[in-house]
Amino acid sequence: MISKYKIPFFAALALTLLLSGCVTKKYDRPNVKTEDLFRDLKGTDTVTMATMPWEELFADAKLKALISKGLAQNVDLKNAIENIVQAQATLKQSKLGYYPTLSANADITHAKQSKAALNFPAGININTLTDVYRAYLSTSWEADIWGKISSTKRMALASYLQTDAAKRAVQTQLISDIANNYYALVAYDEQLRITEQTLKSRIDNIEIVNALKEAAIVNGAAVVQAEANRYAAEVTIPDLKLSIRQTENALCILLGQAPGPIDRTTLEDQTVPQTLAVGVPSQLLENRPDVQQAEMAFRNAFENVNLAKTYFYPSLTLTANGGASTLSLDSFFKQSIFYSIVGSLTQPIFNRGLNKQRLTTAQSQQVQALNNFQQTIFVAGQEISNALYSYEMAVSKQESRVKQVEALTKAVDYTEQLLQYTSTTNYTDVLTSQQSLLAAQLSGVNDKLQQLQAVVNLYRALGGGWQ
Repeated sequence: MISKYKIPFFAALALTLLLSGCVTKKYDRPNVKTEDLFRDLKGTDTVTMATMPWEELFADAKLKALISKGLAQNVDLKNAIENIVQAQATLKQSKLGYYPTLSANADITHAKQSKAALNFPAGININTLTDVYRAYLSTSWEADIWGKISSTKRMALASYLQTDAAKRAVQTQLISDIANNYYALVAYDEQLRITEQTLKSRIDNIEIVNALKEAAIVNGAAVVQAEANRYAAEVTIPDLKLSIRQTENALCILLGQAPGPIDRTTLEDQTVPQTLAVGVPSQLLENRPDVQQAEMAFRNAFENVNLAKTYFYPSLTLTANGGASTLSLDSFFKQSIFYSIVGSLTQPIFNRGLNKQRLTTAQSQQVQALNNFQQTIFVAGQEISNALYSYEMAVSKQESRVKQVEALTKAVDYTEQLLQYTSTTNYTDVLTSQQSLLAAQLSGVNDKLQQLQAVVNLYRALGGGWQ
């Protein structure tokens, strides 16, 4: 039965717990702007390619093998996973804050006191030199009245979720980087093939021009121009080979391996999805890892404000000590047992403004975190809009580029024939058409590359690659 003296204590405790709910607040996602993020796209279909596994997005088996290898070996991704391990350990530690501490202690005290200071009457002989031996346990527990420990735990949880989102952001970026570099590599291969084929054609063309000079159809200037045209193509080959080597080495870094050759297919083998579903802007809050990371950073700052508020209120701490003490080791277990239990209530009154400045700083950091959260969403919308438009422009150029290459191919054939059989053209026309054809062919490769990379960038911008 509860005595009448304990009733006020329990009433005070109940009132304290009731008031504690007014100190800290429950987290709710802030209102952030997601409207019109996709600019001109006004859709309501929630189907999005972000939920598509990356194995389904890419059809090239060699590219998929490289992505799998990168996910297993990439150093940045491994470090991101270790960050999760560290955050998980911090979270486990914060959960233990509800439990009391317990420690074992042993100490020896050697003390000498002054006889004069003791002020005993004359004739009394007192041993002023003593040794005290103690072995005891001590424990301490702080009641989570105002939610200080709970807020600390929720901060640790937000940090853990933040590192998990960061790891997924690294993963989506890694998949994007591997795919984009792979596409760039096969594009360089195709440009090298076209350039080497053009070089062979121009070397053959020099022989034709020499024959035409022998027949007095062209002069020596045409021969020199043909040779210069040959070298104009030849000089670009080392640069293409350098780009290939550098891209291979960049891919090896992404794969977490030493520089070396990359097994690959061709640009012609690459395909893109028939439809690009982007869903609705609000889905970025659930699909895009860096947006989730920014939200968890805000949640961490929110709980830090809760924690800062608790420092204005009293803390209740219970401490206890218990063990044995003796003046001689020989009789250690025969001497007295001692214990103490102390309950302390500490209310901050003047702390040199520390609590107030802690709260002001935490509130300011919360505002910054909210701003960063909103900015991350805006950046996501920008990247999606850019990737969509880049894809659309690449597709719109394809038909015109094909017609341009066909027309320039005919122009080269016609001018070469006219040079041999009529005097209505000169070798400058042949050079112009040949150079324009090569430029159009290389630009056509860039158009296909732009289309492929736009799909990859859109997939990453929507948050695909981690599901």
